[in-house]
Amino acid sequence: MRVLVIEDEPTLAFRLQQVLEAAGFVVDVAYDGEEGCHLGDTEPYDAVVLDLGLPRIDGVTVLQRWREAGRAMPVMILTARGRWSEKMAGFNAGADDYMTKPFEMEEVVYRLRALIRRAAGHSQPELVCGAVRLDTNSGRVTLDGVPIQMTAQEFRILSYFMHHPGRIVSRTELMEHVYDRHFDSDSNVLEVLLGRIRKKVGAELIQTVRGQGYRMVEQRGQ
Repeated sequence: MRVLVIEDEPTLAFRLQQVLEAAGFVVDVAYDGEEGCHLGDTEPYDAVVLDLGLPRIDGVTVLQRWREAGRAMPVMILTARGRWSEKMAGFNAGADDYMTKPFEMEEVVYRLRALIRRAAGHSQPELVCGAVRLDTNSGRVTLDGVPIQMTAQEFRILSYFMHHPGRIVSRTELMEHVYDRHFDSDSNVLEVLLGRIRKKVGAELIQTVRGQGYRMVEQRGQ
C-alpha cells in the first residue's frame, strides 16, 4: 500500500518514513503543504499522514482542497495541535483520523492499516480469499493454515489484490499502489513477481484479464 507523509520537520518525516516502510508501506514524503497538495492531486495514495502546521499551505487548507476536488483517500492528521476546536476543524475539513504529538509510531501504523481496510470495505484485520489468509497487522500469509514465506514486494502485491477481490486491477493501478513514483513502469518485474505469487497461493486465484489487467477471484473463506 502506498502512503503520502506530509510533515515539515525533517527528522520526524524521516522517522515516519522508516517506520512505515518497515511495516510494508511504500512511502512518499512532502515537506510543505504546496508539494503535498500537488502529490495528493496527481498521485494515487491509499492513505495520507498530514501535519497541520505546514509552510506555504496549511494542512487544513490542503485537506479542504482535496475533498472539494473529490479526492477520497483516507487522511490521518498528525499534529501538535490538540485543542478540541482544532480537532473539529480537521474533521470538518474531511479528516478520517486525528492523532496529537507526541505519539507512538506503532499506533500510527495500526491506525493507517485500519483506515485503508475500512476504505476498501473490510472491517477485520485478517483478509480471507478461499484458503488464503492475510493478516494485515502481522504481515502473515497462510494457505490452508500453512505459513507462506513472501518477500516484501510479493506481500504488497498480494495485499492489494486481497483488499480489492473480484475487481479488475490494471497493471498501471497495481504499479501505482505498490511502488513509489520513481519506479520504472517499463520494467517487467511486476510480471515476475506475479508469477512467484501464483506459484505460492495457486495460479487460479489471480487471473489475467486480457487487455484489462488482473483480478483476484472472489472466494468465500474456508
